[in-house]
Amino acid sequence: MNQHTHFGYETVSTDEKAGKVMGVFSSVASKYDIMNDTMSMGMHRLWKSRMIARSSLRSDGIALDVAAGSGDIAIGLLKKMQVQANGSGRAILTDLNGPMLAEGARRIVDAGYLPSTADCIQSDGTELPFADNSFDSVTIAFGIRNFVDVDAGLAEFYRVLKPGGQFMCLEFSKPVLPLLDVIYDAYSFNVIPSMGQWITGDRDSYQYLVESIRRFPDQHRFERMIQHADFDLVRHENMTGGIVALHRGYKI
Repeated sequence: MNQHTHFGYETVSTDEKAGKVMGVFSSVASKYDIMNDTMSMGMHRLWKSRMIARSSLRSDGIALDVAAGSGDIAIGLLKKMQVQANGSGRAILTDLNGPMLAEGARRIVDAGYLPSTADCIQSDGTELPFADNSFDSVTIAFGIRNFVDVDAGLAEFYRVLKPGGQFMCLEFSKPVLPLLDVIYDAYSFNVIPSMGQWITGDRDSYQYLVESIRRFPDQHRFERMIQHADFDLVRHENMTGGIVALHRGYKI
């Protein structure tokens, strides 16, 4: 039986959602970073920097960045590992979307990293092509809400982590400051799709992205989902009044 899920505010089959999400990110791949800078007023760089700062990776760690996009998280983790004495850490970038992964690969090369240090592998985050207990860290930034099956993704992240490994997820969430939700909704629904049309020529993709944020579980519900996937020491940290939350958990 073909199951159904949501694509923004639209109800679609699970197979249809996967294709639609692929279309969204294929459409915006070449201007993804420009759009992120514009619509977040540069704040996404601060959110990602906080995520990287919270990483517990050691100098010889092996990191997996899922839905890696343009590679900024992986590059940040590599820099963190390599500034440590005799840093020999490695990062694997994976993304289901080929054009997005190509952007990440280009940026990895531009940053001076070789395949021995960083590699890009196209794969579905709910069916990762890696052995159990392979990574010291699994990260995903602004990608998990696009999964057809979030629980399956969390289970895969747990599977490929080594015992003691750290999971971190950066995702849009629910504002917690008074009136911020009203201001944020007005900006999101009235400004961001128009901005997407102006910068990328694609209004519909950014309309979906705004709607997908509203459909995603809030901080506390998503925290429970991570706990249900068997992660321990699960907690979250709100940023910018809860517009974004950084979730962390460990495989003990």
